[in-house]
Amino acid sequence: MNKQILIVLVSLHFLMGCSATPPKLGIMDRQLIPCPNKPNCVSSQATDKKHYIQPIHFTGTPQDAKNRLLQILNTLERTKIIVVQENYIRVEFTSKIFQFIDDVEFYFPATNTEHIIIHFRSASRIGYSDLGANKKRIEQIRDTFKGY
Repeated sequence: MNKQILIVLVSLHFLMGCSATPPKLGIMDRQLIPCPNKPNCVSSQATDKKHYIQPIHFTGTPQDAKNRLLQILNTLERTKIIVVQENYIRVEFTSKIFQFIDDVEFYFPATNTEHIIIHFRSASRIGYSDLGANKKRIEQIRDTFKGY
């Protein structure tokens, strides 16, 4: 029994160590990196139904949209803002118990109108399923954004 507990603890330690290495992220050809073929990722730019989730819509300036989003992100627990650029924000969310990291990106494509679309990608760094955690988080951010 003690050997099994030791194996589980060593495995969890290894998994937590793996969560420190961020995957390749960012914007390529005006698109966020596509989701992997796992159910632990959602994206507003996904072309398949299992990963797709609607983007955030906003009327105003890109700067207003970005400021509102940053205010919301700063209120969320276990959130670390990693990159803030003119048209891109990258954030790490850390789970409470096992300290797993989810990478979340927000992309503000250039527009000539006051209708702003905020695209995003949210994915677990390790594992296969996240039991809907990334989708739930993005829906919470979108709902808070609308109510701000």
